Amino acid sequence: MKLQAAIPLFRIFDHTLAKKFYVDWLGFRIDWEHQSSPNAPRYLQISRDALVLHLTEHYGDGSPGAKIFTSIDDVEAFHRELSSRPNPNMNPSIEEAPWHARIMEITDPFGNRLCFNQSLPE
Repeated sequence: MKLQAAIPLFRIFDHTLAKKFYVDWLGFRIDWEHQSSPNAPRYLQISRDALVLHLTEHYGDGSPGAKIFTSIDDVEAFHRELSSRPNPNMNPSIEEAPWHARIMEITDPFGNRLCFNQSLPE
């Protein structure tokens, strides 16, 4: 038996707004999208490198305000990349964490938080 990596699920309310945030600004790609009928909620998988997220409009698939913690090898490069695509609602900063890391925390339009953590050498 071997456990696999978990896939975090974020509750969203507007797939168009979610795509603008995650794809256009954060640089994720849409792996697949599902909608059972034209008026049904959408469910999509997005990814960037090894980070995979599921975004869901389905009622009961969690509550907004969830948080993920993910490792990144160069948080400053990611910050520069995001700064090159300005978002009028976001201006993240990099902070020193007490666990000997540099972090950048970003909140999506639905209240979900992504913490990008770069561990520093001892």
